[in-house]
Formats: sequence, structure tokens, C-alpha cells
Amino acid sequence: MRRRGGSSCAEADLYPAVKAFLEAQGYDVKAEVRGCDVVAIRGEEPPVIVELKLTFSLALLLQGVDRLGLTDRVYLAVGRPRGRRGRRGSVLRRDVRDLCRRLGLGLMTVAPGRSVGCIEVIVDPVPYRPRRRMVSLTRLLGEHARRVGDPNRGGITRTPIVTAYRQEALRCAMLIERGGRASLKALRDTGLVPNASRILQRDVYGWFRRLERATYALTDRARLDLGRFAGSSALPDLAGSATIRD
Repeated sequence: MRRRGGSSCAEADLYPAVKAFLEAQGYDVKAEVRGCDVVAIRGEEPPVIVELKLTFSLALLLQGVDRLGLTDRVYLAVGRPRGRRGRRGSVLRRDVRDLCRRLGLGLMTVAPGRSVGCIEVIVDPVPYRPRRRMVSLTRLLGEHARRVGDPNRGGITRTPIVTAYRQEALRCAMLIERGGRASLKALRDTGLVPNASRILQRDVYGWFRRLERATYALTDRARLDLGRFAGSSALPDLAGSATIRD
């Protein structure tokens, strides 16, 4: 369906523009056919079904998914948002477009009462075949493999996620805490923090204080964070490891 380039008071106000748009492309268009807002037929082609709503909603989305049982050519038509604020929080958002693509639904906006540019097709309904993001997949599998145990609770918010990197940084901090200070060599020799050099030099969390060349102690922030993670039972296990001796 080709594109042409607003909000209305009633869903019915969207219909004349949608009907004219489809008829201009040779469709025979009729409204309210067996529960479908708009049904358009052209020759022997599969029918086009359009569901009308003033705004994008879950109800409209579910309605469109239901219509996919009748035809693969289903469009959701909503009133075109007005103003910058309306465009930011509306059907024009990228995640809304991506969702429609994933479901195989078409999406259009309607500016009723305009003779030119009243319809804008945002997404055409085509079968969705997502490309695998191999770099992201590799990172996902790597993080899962490196993370020890299951230190997080699914669905948590406003709580730092214990990643594999954070687990190693916590082990590094816990080892330093045992002796009050530690050299980079001593940390490496434990075998518990293979990336100790990178962790200490980057100091992402502000936990490490350099005393002298390749020797570190903990900051006050580190002690507070260790207590916080201990309280949530998220500290990694150091059972059986010896106290560091430089």
C-alpha cells in the first residue's frame, strides 16, 4: 500500500479518509462487515482489513491480532497526533512501530478533514523475520556463562544488577578487605580475580584506593557497598580461600 502524506472526535471521523485512500487504489471498500471496521476488496487479492481507533491501545492491538486469522493484510488506523508532545508519546514511537512489525500488522495515521496528505502509512503488514543480532547474542551467552550462581531476583528495579564483572569486583574487594590491603600479584595468585588489573585500574564503582605501585586498599564507599550486597545475600562465595599475604 503506497503512502500519502490530527486527531478527531470520533472513530467514525477516520473512516471517510481511509475509504477514499483505499478506493483511490482500486479497492471496493465497505464498513462494519462482520465486526470489522473497514473491509477492502480488489480483484482476487486477499482482503485488506482496517481497524479504527482514535489512539493506539492494547485493545486495538489485540483486535488487529484477531483479524490476522482472516487475512495477512491488516492495518491499524489511528488519529494522527498533534504537537511535539503528542508525537513523542504516541503511535509514532519506534517501539510501537517495531511491535507492529513483529506481529505482522500494518499501521497508519489519519488526519480527518484534510483533502491532501490525510493518510500516512507507517508500517505495511509483512511477515516478520527478525535478524539475529549475533554480537548481542554472544554477549548474552558470555554473561550467563561467567556469572556465578543466580545473585539477582528477576523483575527487580532500583537495585544494582550483580553482573559477572561486578561479581569479580566484589571478590576483589572482599579479598582486599581481609588483609586491609593487597598487591595486584597477590590478588592474581588467588585465582579468584583473573581480571584484577583491569578492575583495579578502571575502578568503575569507586571501591579501590591506590596506596603505592600495584597495591590497593578499599574506600569507604566499598565498605558501604559490601555491607549492602551482604544484606541482600548477593556477595560471591569466597569459602575456602586463604587470606591474602603480600
